[in-house]
Amino acid sequence: MAYCFHCGTELEEKWLDGQNRLACPACRWVHYPQFKVGAAALVVKDGNLLLLRRSREPWLGCWYLPAGYVEADENPAAAAERELFEETGLKATACCLAGTYYFDADPRGNGILLVYACLVTSGSLAINDEADAAGFFDPIRLPEQLTGAGHKPAIEDWVFRQKAGQKP
Repeated sequence: MAYCFHCGTELEEKWLDGQNRLACPACRWVHYPQFKVGAAALVVKDGNLLLLRRSREPWLGCWYLPAGYVEADENPAAAAERELFEETGLKATACCLAGTYYFDADPRGNGILLVYACLVTSGSLAINDEADAAGFFDPIRLPEQLTGAGHKPAIEDWVFRQKAGQKP
């Protein structure tokens, strides 16, 4: 960002709130960078967790929950349902928020992943081009290579809850 989107003046770096920020010297607008927000679907069938294997970078060949970024005008629960359908062909209802995970190791930017427990209502499992494999995994037989962006701790929390007899 080089120019103020309010008045068009070139932005300058300014020390504000303990950080260097881009600010407009004319109208005093300040740019505050924001997190990326992702939404994931936690789908369990017969005690096994649905995971997909990425077919592209970042994390090529690693396993993840069906997920993606939330659009600016989208409810995060609806985003989890949409991403699940786009990536697997499964339609579902997001029932409850299962967890929130901060991530800072994604090359696309820092953010939070909102994970929703989802109940499948229809459809057949069919992956799109973002994944090259899909499967339901027992909590004690998960793939070793899990993606970043909040997925690994979300999956580990699910495993912990299963071992403790908790849901989701």
